[in-house]
Amino acid sequence: MSLNDPGDTRTQGVKPPVTHVGILGWMKANLFNGALNSVLTIATLYLLWKVVPPLIRWAFIDSVWHTTGKACRHAAGACWSVVWENIRFILFGFYPYDSQWRPLVAMLLLFGLLFYSQNRKHWKKHLIYVWIGGLFVMGLLMKGGLFGLSSVESTKWSGLPLTLLLSIFGLTAAYPLGVVLALGRRSKMVLVKWLSVTYIEMIRGVPLISLLFMSAIIFPLFLPEGITINKILRAQVAIILFTAAYIAEVVRGGLQAMPRGQYEAAESMGLNYYLTMRLVILPQALKIVIPPTVSILISAFKDTSLVVIIALWDLLKTTQSVLANPEWMGFSAEAYIFIALLYFGGCFSMSSYSRKLERELSAGEQQ
Repeated sequence: MSLNDPGDTRTQGVKPPVTHVGILGWMKANLFNGALNSVLTIATLYLLWKVVPPLIRWAFIDSVWHTTGKACRHAAGACWSVVWENIRFILFGFYPYDSQWRPLVAMLLLFGLLFYSQNRKHWKKHLIYVWIGGLFVMGLLMKGGLFGLSSVESTKWSGLPLTLLLSIFGLTAAYPLGVVLALGRRSKMVLVKWLSVTYIEMIRGVPLISLLFMSAIIFPLFLPEGITINKILRAQVAIILFTAAYIAEVVRGGLQAMPRGQYEAAESMGLNYYLTMRLVILPQALKIVIPPTVSILISAFKDTSLVVIIALWDLLKTTQSVLANPEWMGFSAEAYIFIALLYFGGCFSMSSYSRKLERELSAGEQQ
């Protein structure tokens, strides 16, 4: 009987070498499985050892959190006081100080609606009414004028509420418009097709900054005397039009990826164009283009910070205003790190949800 025979009692109970299992086994297989990988691993560990401990010391150990700007200048670490001592202005800007609980509640309500809507089981008719009711309450909280709430002009809407308004509602409106433009570009009606092509190519051929300038400066020149349109609304429309053009091209790619057999199957069932797109083509095409679509939405979310150039006090503008104060000059790194974390949270949330949605929509195909 050989030693490799499973029935040999001499081999029973013998454990594999320590270097092949557990943490040591994983390190040997992934970090030190060759000369080049070993050198790269050692170099990376050395770089982390040089960077991470000083960073932790600067950001946490030697940092100050609740001091004045003068005291911060004598600190060895980060001055997070620039954020926490000005947190209400950074988040809410010029919104009346005593009423800042209203935009806070409105934002919490918005986050609650987004969290509730991310579950596909809730994608039913009642969700529309939930959003309509939520939007009414949020608008009432922000604007006021009813139920004893003092009226607040939209010119005082600033900080994080304005950023969320421009980004979330802008992206929500841009997506269906982009789908319509993609369908129009593939339409057999010549006028509809060329109008869609002209719009998409013109919008994609100019930067967002130019559209924002046009909405803020040039567009009011064409309005009749005495008629004005809110600057926030004009910026919102510019963001929607810009983002929709990019979404249209991504969706068009998904439509072109659909095989001809899907259209023929829908025709054989007697479905018209509307039902074919709604029930057969779009559900599959939109699922295919989830990754590039989310990339565009993430870029658009970050690009909303460009509204600072037309004097809208979004989250970035309120932070820059704090840094312009002589007391807090020189602490821009801490302030911008805080803003970056907020933007990262929004972008990472969209990215995570897109991956979750892809897995759910592909569950049936993997079986």
